[in-house]
Amino acid sequence: MNRTYELMFIVRPDMADEDVDKVISTVENQITSAGGTVKSVERMGKRRLAYLVRNFADGLYILVTIEGPGSAIREVERRLRVTEPVIKFITVRVDEEQKRLDKVKKIRDAHRRGQGTHAAAAAAEAAQVQASAEPTPEAPAQA
Repeated sequence: MNRTYELMFIVRPDMADEDVDKVISTVENQITSAGGTVKSVERMGKRRLAYLVRNFADGLYILVTIEGPGSAIREVERRLRVTEPVIKFITVRVDEEQKRLDKVKKIRDAHRRGQGTHAAAAAAEAAQVQASAEPTPEAPAQA
């Protein structure tokens, strides 16, 4: 069963761009050989870490969106643990979060439609009240 994941990994900040490209292409090859597909790769640049990791205060952040089975993710994580330039990584399954957001959106839309119905009913009721308060030709208004 294919699912959507986001893999964020941080490489050492002292790496050259060519070396970072090699790490990214290696990760992409590992994903495709494990049965997954890479949907997108985003370089987020150099950022400060929350705490020292292997004596590095900064790191180069890379976000990869993957679609594939869980076995592909396990294999990629196993290889990232032994890849020397990668100092941290995390994988998050995002399809469950997307389902939850879609559900919340559907509930909000239904609620808005419900409010729209109530607002229309209230406007119709107000128009009836106003029409009944207006003088009719048989009963002239008193001055």
